[in-house]
Amino acid sequence: MTSGLPNMAGGNRICPATVRRCVLEVIHLLAVRAPRLERALKKVTRNGGHVVLVDGTLVRTRRLTGSDNRRNYSGKHRAHGLFFLTLTDDKGRLLWISAARPGCSSEITTVRYNKLVEQLPAHELGAIGDLGFVGLDTDPDDPVVITGHKATRTKPLTSAKKQVNTLIASARAVCEHAVAHLKN
Repeated sequence: MTSGLPNMAGGNRICPATVRRCVLEVIHLLAVRAPRLERALKKVTRNGGHVVLVDGTLVRTRRLTGSDNRRNYSGKHRAHGLFFLTLTDDKGRLLWISAARPGCSSEITTVRYNKLVEQLPAHELGAIGDLGFVGLDTDPDDPVVITGHKATRTKPLTSAKKQVNTLIASARAVCEHAVAHLKN
């Protein structure tokens, strides 16, 4: 963002500080207009939806200096960034995006922080997530977030579990595309 500010300022013959202030004001306006989680879930229910697709993504940033450096480092991605949780509908339309969390946050931690597991049943909704959400639900017989199965070294997946993973991945493909477009 900082390298583009002098270019925008010079091209428009204004001070870089003015451009920065305008950019921050626009970001604030967009944040105010963004739907809150409860409103987004109510809208899905009103439109007859039963399932949302949930995904977490790391948006890479520059490395910070000082003590804030480690909070934004994601060991999983081996990069610095901010972590976001997204909800999309079954068509891949972005419904909600969480506030930025430190890059060291996991998907499960971010879901618990936003109390998504408590709010989904209140709106009679379920969610489909990737393997990063395995272990989120306390009741395996009636899960709120449906995930695939993980293989271990000692227990490879059966063909039935592989088929389940394929079905879940095909349903989640539109969510992955939405997140990819968001990052572009």
